[in-house]
Amino acid sequence: MEPAAKQKVIYITYLVAALDITWLFLQFSITPYLARRLGFDTIWFGYLQTTVGVIQLLGGPIYGRFADVFGARAALSVSCLASVVYFLLLAVADNTFMLFVHKLPAVFMHALPGAQMVVADLSENEKRADALGKLGLCFGIGMIAGSSLGGTLSTQKGSSNSVFNLGEITRLMKFPGVAKTFTVKIISGLPAGIFQVMFSIIAINFFQLKAEQNGYLMAYFGIVQMVIQGAVIGRLTSRFSESSLLLLSVGISSLVGLAQAMMTNVFHFCLIVIPMMFSLSVFNVITDSMLTKSVSPSDTGTMLGLCASVQSLLRTVGPTIGGFLYEAYGVPSFGYIQCIINAAVFSFLLNTGGRSQPNRP
Repeated sequence: MEPAAKQKVIYITYLVAALDITWLFLQFSITPYLARRLGFDTIWFGYLQTTVGVIQLLGGPIYGRFADVFGARAALSVSCLASVVYFLLLAVADNTFMLFVHKLPAVFMHALPGAQMVVADLSENEKRADALGKLGLCFGIGMIAGSSLGGTLSTQKGSSNSVFNLGEITRLMKFPGVAKTFTVKIISGLPAGIFQVMFSIIAINFFQLKAEQNGYLMAYFGIVQMVIQGAVIGRLTSRFSESSLLLLSVGISSLVGLAQAMMTNVFHFCLIVIPMMFSLSVFNVITDSMLTKSVSPSDTGTMLGLCASVQSLLRTVGPTIGGFLYEAYGVPSFGYIQCIINAAVFSFLLNTGGRSQPNRP
């Protein structure tokens, strides 16, 4: 292909990835409300989420092998077709059984890895890191658009209020403890967001992983996350206060950053993944819980939508910051920054004595 034709395909791939992530995060925002309307309690909703995790866990290696055999374009096409079936089934999901059935096409829904394969195949070696980094930008844009649109569709209910209404955001920030927790969520979450959007480049250039090996690593991520969220977090929250768990997650995140700065191969990273996923999972669950408990029940959906949008914003600015750090200082810089920032946040939380749990307004 001519360079101009290759660049055109890459731009189209960016658009496909951004749209796919947008619809994906839109349904992430809507599904909890649909599940509640169909009579799901917390346990059954957990089963639904676990089902998705298992399906994608099984599908990751299969999808990677399919791409190796039939090519990146065919793999991305299959992912898009699976997405179409997925959302058509969601549209007709009016009972518990159909809500589970509509998750089945997720076994082939791996648009981001498919887009990474296309971009990696078509980009020149010296421009590959930049091209893959822009996919992270597409991911962030999709998360912002999808989360915001989904949050609006889920919470509007005849009201003209919006997640992006500045007055609404200011009002929520005035609730006791919200501004502090929200600030901690942004600052402490920034280094992890940068590392996550840059991981595709790190896997290729630093760890020298092939597509199939990267698929196995993603599957390992999924297993660790499923164990932590399914068997660990619930027990911790029943025994310890949220302020203590927030301190614990931030402290571990600082140590994880130091370990990331010192790692030299993928085996070291596999060891780091366990405390990394633990700190991320606990941090996200606890901060979301603290923020939703700090506002009135009618504002819970708006607060969660705002949280999702902020995390998406972190992933949007992440590629620019991450690309500079990677080119100028290398992979260890991500770890050192995470270590320093979370150590500072840990000291701040320790000195302020955490946050007492206010009564819900």
